[in-house]
Amino acid sequence: PCNPELTAAMGSEINAVLLQAFLSALLGMGFGASSVIWEMEDWSLVKQTGLYFLIISVIMLVWGGLRYILSGGDNKKITDAKNTILYAIIGLIIAVLAFAIVNFVLNAIGGTVTDADTAAVFLTLRG
Repeated sequence: PCNPELTAAMGSEINAVLLQAFLSALLGMGFGASSVIWEMEDWSLVKQTGLYFLIISVIMLVWGGLRYILSGGDNKKITDAKNTILYAIIGLIIAVLAFAIVNFVLNAIGGTVTDADTAAVFLTLRG
C-alpha cells in the first residue's frame, strides 16, 4: 500500500509503487557507492569524506526535484521542494569548498593527509 497522496499524484497505485521502487533503488545505490568509497585504501580520508558528501548532495538534489514534480501545485510543498534543492546545492558547494580549502592549506604548508589504520587523520610535513 502506498500513501494516498502519492497514489493520487501518480494517477494509480502501480505508478506510485514504481516511483517508490525507483527512489529506494536510487537511495540504495548512493549508500552502496558510499560504502565502496570507504574501502578505498589509497584515498585519503578527506577525499573519501568529500566524495561521500557529494553523493549525498546529488541524491538530495534529485529528491528535491521529485518533490517539486509531485507537489501538485500546493504552495507549501513547492516551497519545501525548492528549499530541499537549495540546501542540496549549498551542500554541494560546501563539500567542494571544504575539499579545496583542506588541499590549499596542506599545499601551502607543504603537508599531506595520510590515513592510519585507526582512520585518524595526521598531518605529515614533507621534509
